[in-house]
Formats: sequence, structure tokens, C-alpha cells
Amino acid sequence: MDLNIIWFLLVGVLVIGYAILDGFDLGVGVIQLFTKNENERRVNINSIGPVWDGNEVWLLTGGGALFAAFPIVYATVFSGFYLAFMLLLTFLIFRAVSFEFRKYSETAKAKQIWDYSFAIGSLGPALLYGVAIGNIMRGVPIQIIEGKIVNEISFLGLLNPYALLIGILSLVMFTMHGAIYLTMKTEDKQRHKLIKWANSLWIALVVLYFVSTVATMFAAPFLFVGILKNPIFWVLFILLLASFIYVPVALKSGKFGHAFIASSTLISMMIGLFALSLFPRLVPSSVDLNLHSLTIYNASSSQTTLETMLIIALIGVPLVLIYTIFVYRVFRGPVKITKESY
Repeated sequence: MDLNIIWFLLVGVLVIGYAILDGFDLGVGVIQLFTKNENERRVNINSIGPVWDGNEVWLLTGGGALFAAFPIVYATVFSGFYLAFMLLLTFLIFRAVSFEFRKYSETAKAKQIWDYSFAIGSLGPALLYGVAIGNIMRGVPIQIIEGKIVNEISFLGLLNPYALLIGILSLVMFTMHGAIYLTMKTEDKQRHKLIKWANSLWIALVVLYFVSTVATMFAAPFLFVGILKNPIFWVLFILLLASFIYVPVALKSGKFGHAFIASSTLISMMIGLFALSLFPRLVPSSVDLNLHSLTIYNASSSQTTLETMLIIALIGVPLVLIYTIFVYRVFRGPVKITKESY
């Protein structure tokens, strides 16, 4: 295993960490859109109030790791997806300010406006992340000509049916994850509602995952080449299947913490299978898969940079992990609304 592979795995771990942690934040936001009771809305917001900004550190860390290890990929993706990323940032900004603005709003109408800002600011990213992944999976129109990247990605081109399908899959997955998280933070009637939400979304996710897998066979057949011969695939697939099966079982038996672990495992395995199918590519080219794709080797930093940044990452990432665990231990248990609450 060389440094390029280690960094591929490290970036993958950071993406998984972000998807699990900020994923339920986004899911809670989507659920807020359909929550009518004021007290339940406050519970939703306060369930993630102490942790949401810490969860987004994983996004910054993942982006920084991508920039450090694979700067060509960072530059290509961020420039090609520029308008999409600006839209994403707009959603995230409105989502961030909605917490404080809602808290200090004095009228029901104003609170409702910031509730919608929170909800739409969560729904947008949950959809756009999937759209971005869907485009990476099918390949994007890039070429390597005389050592330079020629980028022909357009915003409208990103909104193709396959990518939108993966976007909807992402949205449903994060919303289910958020509903399961809320079962650990709520009680009584609200918890029963969320159990129904989680079970319904689980059914939708199973159907969408099957449909998207079939669609991927046609949109990106290269992802399946040789995959069945890889023993790692079978480990990830079995864990994915087990987590899919266990989510409704845990919900029915009232083991909400176990259901959340199963949901987190499900997300991890989905991303893991995607990364395994993609490896060693990072950005497949729809022009010529073999000639113009960006890989962990032709798009990486120098070995010296990879070594130096790995030392920094081995110090920084554990600190982020320790901080995250500490915060979740402090704020564990159902939400209690007080005067200081959002």
C-alpha cells in the first residue's frame, strides 16, 4: 500500500464521517419542513443545535485533505461544479443563520420563515450532494490535453436524469438517517411519529437503491467491471445488506441507538462500495475513461507533500474525532426545552 492509496482511504473516511454526522443534521432539517407543532419544531432544532457546526468540520477537513493530496481533482471538480457549489453554499448559509435568527424572532410568522430557511437549507444540500456523486459515477466531460485539464462541465449538464436519481436517493437516505437520530432525542408522540417516518423512508430507500443500482449498470457499466471478484466487495456488500435488514428490526424493538448505528453503517457501506468501484479513479472521464480520467496517481501531490500532510492528518483527525465524541457524550439523551433553547 503506497501513500496515494492511503490518502484515497483517508479522504474516503472523512467523507463517510461527514455523511454520517452532517447527514442526520440535513435529515432533521428536511423533517422540519413537514413538522407543524411548534414544540416539536423546537425539539428538532435543539436536537442538533449543539453539534451541527462541529459536524460540518468534517466537510472542511475532507475538502482540505482533497486539496492537499489530490489538488488537480480539487481544482477540476470545484471549477466544473462551480455554480452548483455556489448554490450549495447559499443553502448552507441560510441553514446556519436560521438557528440564531429563529431564536430571537418575536412573531410566529418570523419563526416560520426561519423554519423554512432551515428546512430548505437542509433539503438542498442533501439533494445536491447526491447529484454531484451521480455525475462522478457516470463520468464527466474532461480531457487531459498536453498535460492540461480541459473541462467541459456545464451546470445544466449536471442535472441529468441519472444524477437526479442519485440525488433523490441521497435525500431519502439522509432524511431516514435524521428520523432515526431523532428517535433518540424525542419522547412519546413525537417519537412514534418519527418511527413511522423512519420505516416509510426505509422502504423508499430500499426501492430507490435497487432502481439506482440497475440504472448504474446502464449509465456507468465500468463501475461493475471485475467487482464481483474482489473479496472486499463482498465484505462491504454483506455489511450493507445486514444494516439494511437490521434498521427496521431495531426500530420495532425500540433499540434506537442500534438503529442509528445500523443507519450509519448503511451510509458507510454505500460510500465504500462506490469508492471501491471507482478505485483507482477519482474523476472518471466520459470522453475517454482510460485516457482522460483523473486517478490517485496522475492527479496527486508529490510524495513529499503526501508524507508531510499525512503526519499533519494523523495529528489533526484524531483531535477532531475526540472532540466529536466528547460533544456527543455531553449532549446525549432526549432534548429538554429550556429558556436558553433555540
